[in-house]
Amino acid sequence: MTATRWLAEYAWLPDYAEPTPDVLIEAVDGRITAVAPLTAGRPTAGVEVLGDAVRLPGLTLPGLANAHSHAFHRALRGRTHSGRGDFWTWRDRMYAVAQRLDPDSYLALARATYAEMALAGITCVGEFHYLHHGPGGSPYEDPNAMSAALVEAAAQAGIRITLLDTCYLTATVDGDPLVGPQRRFGDGDALRWADRVDAFTPAAGHARVGAAIHSVRAVPAEQLATVAGWADRRGAPLHVHLSEQPAENDACRAAHGRTPTRLLADHGVLGPDVTAVHATHPTGADVALLGESRTGICLCPTTERDLADGIGPARRMAEAGSPLSLGSDSHAVVDLFEEARAVELDERLRTRRRGHFTAVDLLAAATTGGHAALGWADAGRLAVGDRADLVTVRLDTARTAGVPPVGAFFAATAADVSSVVVDGRQVVRDGRHLTVDVPRELHAAIEEVAGAREE
Repeated sequence: MTATRWLAEYAWLPDYAEPTPDVLIEAVDGRITAVAPLTAGRPTAGVEVLGDAVRLPGLTLPGLANAHSHAFHRALRGRTHSGRGDFWTWRDRMYAVAQRLDPDSYLALARATYAEMALAGITCVGEFHYLHHGPGGSPYEDPNAMSAALVEAAAQAGIRITLLDTCYLTATVDGDPLVGPQRRFGDGDALRWADRVDAFTPAAGHARVGAAIHSVRAVPAEQLATVAGWADRRGAPLHVHLSEQPAENDACRAAHGRTPTRLLADHGVLGPDVTAVHATHPTGADVALLGESRTGICLCPTTERDLADGIGPARRMAEAGSPLSLGSDSHAVVDLFEEARAVELDERLRTRRRGHFTAVDLLAAATTGGHAALGWADAGRLAVGDRADLVTVRLDTARTAGVPPVGAFFAATAADVSSVVVDGRQVVRDGRHLTVDVPRELHAAIEEVAGAREE
């Protein structure tokens, strides 16, 4: 076995409040085998410094995890941001793009989108996937053809994926049937959803399958336990959109006499293997339920503000016991540095006070929190035994020059990422993806499904 070594100018190691200078990192077969801070040019852990060590100038972080993605939403960037409206008017535009995709065009769009994530330092994505069937809802010859396209797209982009296969059965909390483009999302009922997902078993080591309940709007209350039971039996992560808009809360109270969080709790959905996405409008009792059950919270600040959804009580949810993760969701922005600092800055706007989350807190949400939410407990730390995911941020750009390494989460952007290693394999070097021409492929894929047909 051949070892690969990197010499990081600064590296953010576990349990350190700030980055450590001059760290030698060694990996074999995609796993970190040694992490050795240097003293006077010598390692302190008995690792020989060899001339073949790859120098990583700047700040090296563990791989970032994007815990909530809808890959096809990338085609909407810059097309839905002007004018008035809200989440519901934006959704109509999103459905129009969903209607045009097939397995081939989705592979092309997702490959380019995931490669953009790699450029941003994201080494693992959670794809909240509900675009299952053909137009009108007819299954493809392979009922999981769209799932296979996403798994292949991640492989070609060089990142890992947890495919969160999403149960989506109804259009409203009252049980209205799926109509129009929504028919592509549905399997009829939760048992047929489970049968289809059971038939999808990707053998590739970069991919895992989890489950998702789209929302309390989309899965009838009596079928919530079926989806949760499938995830529990498989030991798979389970995600759910929760209280994204006040209208969702109001509709749930009208139909069930309780909040969406309480409805999920009553049907056994909450727990440490569950991640609630957004949780923008929870009540105080909801926050307690989520925290007591150790249900995770995935915050997507750039999407939540783009859609005018609101600012959730991130600090209160974290203090109640809910671990935090981050997602780029609609991909209005693909930049986990921006998502991370927005957690702090949005909390300042909400409370009109500063200093809610430390840099270590934000790093954890972007790394270990996200990987744990996606079922990759062996990733997200620069530690022996973990996956060799290394993301290096330049400290000499116009944004980061003069910034101490500990301040990177409050200064750097995705554009400052210079090097990305995933499972020990170089994916990005000198700020360029090694196998995908990301701008060209994004342009071509988006033109295919949105550009030329945009009214």
